[in-house]
Amino acid sequence: MLKKTGINSLICMPAKLDGHIYGYICLSNRLCGGPFPEDDLPFLRIICSQIAVGLSNIHMYNEMKGLKDRFKEEACFYKQEMGASSSLKMIVGRSQRIQDVMDKMRQVAPTDSSVLILGETGVGKELVAKAIHDLSNRKDGPFIPVNLATLPQELVASELFGHEKGSFTGAHEKQKGRFELANGGTIFLDEIGDLPPAVQVKLLRVIQEGNFERLGSAKQIQSDFRVVASTNKDLQGEVEKGTFRQDLFFRLNVFPIKVPPLRERKEDIPYLVQHFLDKYSRKLGKRIRRLPADEIKKLLNYHWPGNVRELEHLIERAIILSDGHGISFSDLERSSAQNASGVDFGIMTLADMEHRHITKILNLTGWKVGGQSGAAAVLGLKRQTLFSRMKKLGIKRPSFLLGGE
Repeated sequence: MLKKTGINSLICMPAKLDGHIYGYICLSNRLCGGPFPEDDLPFLRIICSQIAVGLSNIHMYNEMKGLKDRFKEEACFYKQEMGASSSLKMIVGRSQRIQDVMDKMRQVAPTDSSVLILGETGVGKELVAKAIHDLSNRKDGPFIPVNLATLPQELVASELFGHEKGSFTGAHEKQKGRFELANGGTIFLDEIGDLPPAVQVKLLRVIQEGNFERLGSAKQIQSDFRVVASTNKDLQGEVEKGTFRQDLFFRLNVFPIKVPPLRERKEDIPYLVQHFLDKYSRKLGKRIRRLPADEIKKLLNYHWPGNVRELEHLIERAIILSDGHGISFSDLERSSAQNASGVDFGIMTLADMEHRHITKILNLTGWKVGGQSGAAAVLGLKRQTLFSRMKKLGIKRPSFLLGGE
């Protein structure tokens, strides 16, 4: 049969390693009339053993790669599950009001519909936005938050849409905008009610069409994003006053979620207190596990103008000031009693009310203005903005207090 193929002789040897055959090496002789000489066998064995080692390494590499890819997929899955779970766990409470919020989050998360989160400063609107993102099909993409209230009006468009180098004074290099960075994910427009009218027009077009130009460029940039916005304002009222575009409001208000203020879900305060006690006791190295019932009662009697953020900063500050055994809220008790009795709540000007509220928060924070536990953070203001209001209202730090800025 070999003669018919023109092959005079043939030699085959397995590429074998550790008892496993990875293949065969076959050599055919068409030129010489005789068989392969015996001297060729040792050389062929060496070649076969080297080929077996190489094929074994390839086999092991493919197995390792398969395991690595599988572990990567599993890790990604668990990361996604943990991310969504972690975001939901940050929204603490068992009241019906907060459960309704969580139900709405779960309903809208799988869609790409725009969401408008409504609520006072400090209720946790960004936590809700992040949880919606983590529960959505975009959870692997970026979550890009931008607080419009903190941006100077002249820089809002640049921050949102980006700019080219030299497009305006100070633009020393090209910069991507937040909408471009949000490609494949979610952009969170915090305090959308503070968006300048000129930018509202451009934002409407971007939401409708999904493309935009950087400042100083005519090139269209396409981005695939989901919009979640929030506001502490009555946007419908702003529309009626003409300060907010009606068509933009309709685009954003596809699925509104109202986050209740803390005073309307006081049954959640004990759970929130325990959450913040655990968090800051670990962070600050203190052993404060529980609050006495009388201290909880003080918290329940307080009206919480700064909402959950105020409660968090109050707990953090109390733990910092504690001796490691217990904490007290005597200042809060006085404030609650004064509020309940109606003292000084007769006819007051808006400036008087603002003066009272800012002074109260400053007292609660020990006249600390900056930082995460400072009055500016509790009030939801920038540090310099609070200083400006204090100056305008004639609020001065007591002379016996040093630092705290």
